[in-house]
Amino acid sequence: MKVLNKYLIASILLLLCCFSLIAQDKDSKKKQILEEVVVDSIIEIREPINPLSPAKAAFYSAILPGLGQAYNKKYWKIPLVYGAIGTGVYFYVTNNKEYNRYRDAYKSRIAGFTNDEFYLDSQGNQLATPRVTIEGLERAQKFYRKNKEISLLVTIGLYALNIIDANVDAHLMQYNVDENLSLAPHYKIDEFDASSSLGLTLNFKF
Repeated sequence: MKVLNKYLIASILLLLCCFSLIAQDKDSKKKQILEEVVVDSIIEIREPINPLSPAKAAFYSAILPGLGQAYNKKYWKIPLVYGAIGTGVYFYVTNNKEYNRYRDAYKSRIAGFTNDEFYLDSQGNQLATPRVTIEGLERAQKFYRKNKEISLLVTIGLYALNIIDANVDAHLMQYNVDENLSLAPHYKIDEFDASSSLGLTLNFKF
């Protein structure tokens, strides 16, 4: 009878231990599920994609160079934009000024006048023969006109590049780099025939 009671008590204690372990295991699983839900909810919280953002950035840069970069919060690009466009404008203005100098002298020379700036020396004294011949004036006009046109094209190209940069930058800011979407290399060895396979794995988690 005493031996039976001992077995009965031991069985009851064993059952209680099992129930306790099962309850602890359920609690730990619930806690793990809650943690996963919290982690997943944190991962999913992100700014909504604005499909009009690239168009807005390009429009702002078209109105005023650098404004699209400010819209994208890439303020460090604004001095680069103005430096590049300003350089193009500077060379255009300089070449246009030189072109007008030689053109005015050429028109004066064709009209029969000898009072253009190239008939004067560095002290302003009249020269018997001009420092630049009429053929030299023609060559200078062609040279500076060509440089003026190139400077204009470069300036327009830099202006367009400023718009493209703002548009592309706005696109890249909304590029999905979430871990739920991944592309990774894949290598697997088959244990049955010892063959191997190599490829890419695309993972998408809902």
